[in-house]
Amino acid sequence: MIDLSLPHAITGNGHGPISRSDVVCFSHLRWNFVYQRPQHLMSRFARSRRVFFIEEPIQIEGETRMDVSMNTNNVIVCVPLLSPSDFETPDHVMPELVRRLADDQVIEDHIQWFYTPMMLGWSQHLRPAVIVYDCMDELSAFRGSPPEMVERERELLSRADLVFTGGRSLYEAKKERHKAVYAFPSSIDVEHFAQANEIEEGVAEQKEISRPRVGFAGVIDERLDTSLLGEVAELRPDISFVIVGPVVKISEDTLPRRENIHYLGKKAYEDLPALMAGWDVGMMPFALNESTRFISPTKTPEYLAAGLPVVSTPIADVVRPYGELGLVHIAGTAEEFAEAISEALNEDRNRRQARVGEFLLQTSWDKTFEAMNELVNEAAAQDRNGPSRDEGYAAVWRAGVAAD
Repeated sequence: MIDLSLPHAITGNGHGPISRSDVVCFSHLRWNFVYQRPQHLMSRFARSRRVFFIEEPIQIEGETRMDVSMNTNNVIVCVPLLSPSDFETPDHVMPELVRRLADDQVIEDHIQWFYTPMMLGWSQHLRPAVIVYDCMDELSAFRGSPPEMVERERELLSRADLVFTGGRSLYEAKKERHKAVYAFPSSIDVEHFAQANEIEEGVAEQKEISRPRVGFAGVIDERLDTSLLGEVAELRPDISFVIVGPVVKISEDTLPRRENIHYLGKKAYEDLPALMAGWDVGMMPFALNESTRFISPTKTPEYLAAGLPVVSTPIADVVRPYGELGLVHIAGTAEEFAEAISEALNEDRNRRQARVGEFLLQTSWDKTFEAMNELVNEAAAQDRNGPSRDEGYAAVWRAGVAAD
């Protein structure tokens, strides 16, 4: 057995006793993909608990196994490596791999944390103290979503103790489907992105790109309005558009190609402030479709903390609150987007930053984590004091597992 123990140096925070339960997180997003909500939260849990981050399987030529390693955040990353035959039917082998992991690492009292309902069956042999569904996206609306996603989510909602949503629109969509739904919109590591305000040189990769520069940092997939990007770049040949991030689920051939559009590829989270330091505007040219209906882009507060004016298409969770507060320019068409960029470039920076600073004081990943952690501890304490939840919740599921 690999020694993945974690010293539990835990202190009180004014909210009662802190649980030492392990966290077993099931995520469709890989740890080393793009640093976003799962990474922010799980790395904070890992300061005081063991966190097992279980990813989607990878096909290998060889015997099926679970690759287990601890990263620099003290998060224990678990990657299922499946033989070709097992890879075709992962749900048949994953429950046993997860059970072996639990036995090897003596995972007993634990919290199950789901980012995707599709992994729900993998935990069937475990008996969690608390089940959390952290719904950061409406995955059933994404391109290539499995047809059984909707039914799996229904089942997860019936078993979960707590449901967290990644934005207000998702909260509105889920609040009638569970008795304990809490909205936790995209948050921000202010100190990290505020570094951009102190960086003068930026990154060498951008030095040859003329200014003004309008930048986007994020996953490039069906949520990005590539047609809009191309049209805006054509309308404003005097502006350089810098696109940072991996291309996922769409062909690179579909991306607009212009002399003033520059694709820099995937960059590390640590490098983003230096990149943004060389931009004049942050942009979010999202498409208005089913996959963006409920998104709450993390890049909104990140751009603002980096000192950038921001232009976005009318995504609901950007319009409210950022657009309504005058912190983001909202534009629906290519012409409006181009005009909004001009307005953003002419903003009074000091006046904007005063308003932004006031807003960003209200939110941080630390505050989000503390609020979530308190709810988890309360749910764990409730479980230990005896079942008092309605039928269909985790206590009933655990009883059913014990009877099997």
